[in-house]
Amino acid sequence: MTRRHTDRIGAPAPTPEPAPASASGQPARRVPRRAATAGPVRLLLLLGATLTALVAAIAFGAAGLPLGDVLDALAGRGDPSTTAIVLQLRLPRALLAALAGGGLALSGAVFQAVLRNPLAEPYILGVSGGAAIGAVAAVVLGWGAHAPWAVPIAAFIGAVVSIVVVFRIAAGVGRRLDTRVLLLAGVMAGAFFNAIILLLLTFADVETFRSALFWIMGSLSGATWPAVLILAAYFVPAAALLIALARPLDLLALGEETALFLGARVERVKWAAFLVASLLVGVSVAVCGVIGFIGLIVPHAIRLAWGSGHRLLLPASVLAGAAFLLAADTVARTIAAPAELPVGVVTALVGVPVFLLLLTRS
Repeated sequence: MTRRHTDRIGAPAPTPEPAPASASGQPARRVPRRAATAGPVRLLLLLGATLTALVAAIAFGAAGLPLGDVLDALAGRGDPSTTAIVLQLRLPRALLAALAGGGLALSGAVFQAVLRNPLAEPYILGVSGGAAIGAVAAVVLGWGAHAPWAVPIAAFIGAVVSIVVVFRIAAGVGRRLDTRVLLLAGVMAGAFFNAIILLLLTFADVETFRSALFWIMGSLSGATWPAVLILAAYFVPAAALLIALARPLDLLALGEETALFLGARVERVKWAAFLVASLLVGVSVAVCGVIGFIGLIVPHAIRLAWGSGHRLLLPASVLAGAAFLLAADTVARTIAAPAELPVGVVTALVGVPVFLLLLTRS
């Protein structure tokens, strides 16, 4: 009895199996299945919301269309007048709103990550001011009346000029891209551009002044298929590149020195993120005008709800920004029909209370 008891007590304990090693030789951490599937499920929910907002933007307007008629028109077998309304007017406008909203929200999330400031927004580097100068100059000089593409082309040229000026100022300070210098250069450039805009508007007549002001407040009324294709041609590669920077942006959130120690090419990441995001904002502003609050509110809301990991934050910002601008444009077209409100006014009226609510709850 005693010997059996001694053998049982003295027997060596079973050796646990070692955890599988990762490629770096460190024990691999097992990610809970629920946490691994939460991100894709959330993105699918946002995708469903975006598609719902897209269908609603096509169906609702000054003249409401039944859902069946919309689907028939999209399939090419509907009534000719309904098909013309859907395919030539509402569908390009809805797609342009989705692309612009997604691009502005994605750019805002990238600026907030690189500047490590959740209150940063896409127009913080003066891109909107440069684009507005080009657009207002085209309107005041009468170019837009003779060539419909004169205003967006002039706006894009102004945006590119503002980007070059701001980055040239920041690069002239030192070899490293100092985000503080870049931020100050953007603020000063924006103030200077606004002064030039006011100077141009003083020489405009009443109708020209109204047209320029309507553009500055943001509008999708001039949406066309060429505008959709131009924005999509830049949006797709730019979004792919920025989303691919998710891991370096996560490392930058820890600080530049820590990110450099962990293997991130900090300067290259900052330059790439700023340039690509700024050009994305420039293209969006050129075709839609200055639409505020999307790049500020949407990434901030996603971050508060689902965390700050950029692998989820960046694609979620694209989908949520698209859904938000689609809904705002639908409201702008229907709330005062047959008149139309500037979509930038709607985003501000909705965005400010929502942002204050998020701010107080956080």
